Amino acid sequence: MTLLRGAALSAAFDRGSASYDRLVAVSPGYHAHLRRSARRLRLPNGGDGLRVLDLGCGTGASTAALLAAAPHARITGVDASAGMLDRAAGKRWPDTVEFLHAPVEELAGRFDPGSFDAVFAGYLFRNLTDPDATLAAVSGLLAPGGRLGVHEYTLGGSPVHRLVWHAVCGAVVLPAGRLAGDAGLYDHLRRSVVGFDTAPAFAGRLRRAGFSSVRVLPLPGWQTGITHTFVARATSSTEGRA
Repeated sequence: MTLLRGAALSAAFDRGSASYDRLVAVSPGYHAHLRRSARRLRLPNGGDGLRVLDLGCGTGASTAALLAAAPHARITGVDASAGMLDRAAGKRWPDTVEFLHAPVEELAGRFDPGSFDAVFAGYLFRNLTDPDATLAAVSGLLAPGGRLGVHEYTLGGSPVHRLVWHAVCGAVVLPAGRLAGDAGLYDHLRRSVVGFDTAPAFAGRLRRAGFSSVRVLPLPGWQTGITHTFVARATSSTEGRA
């Protein structure tokens, strides 16, 4: 079975949107880890005066994490799945939060260059057909020196991390997906993580895309070596682009 991509993946998320929040709620640390990654952006003054783009916002878990870390920022959540986005938009938000239905590949045509002071992407890049093109678009959307935060399943590179991931999927993720009627989506989750970059490889991808000050930060609990936060800066105009 091939990985889901593009419209097929959006359709799978549409179908799974009704049960998605219930399933992730039972994942130990899911929301706490997103909040930790959002805090690692280190947005000053609670985000006062800043515009933040939440790429692949899903049902709004990452948006809530950003709001907790930067309560005064203006946050735009974007997702390609109408079903997931409807769930997000149906929750209570301050008027500083808005949502947009669009694939990430189309964002460069919807916003002016340098429109955002920070971009956050939770569980997004391993689902993309062309991660490098998206990173190039993100770089263009960020103001010079703007901050990028990525929260992603990226195995640490040790065989132990791969074994833990397969064990968790076999014991928890896949059975839960089958019970919810979304077996295809959660099998995609299992395989997309194994087939994507390791944490060092994704850090290298960020550097090749021209981002500076790239850091790879671990997360606690069972996700140690499984999920990482990546933080980086858009290259400033004085430094030039790589």
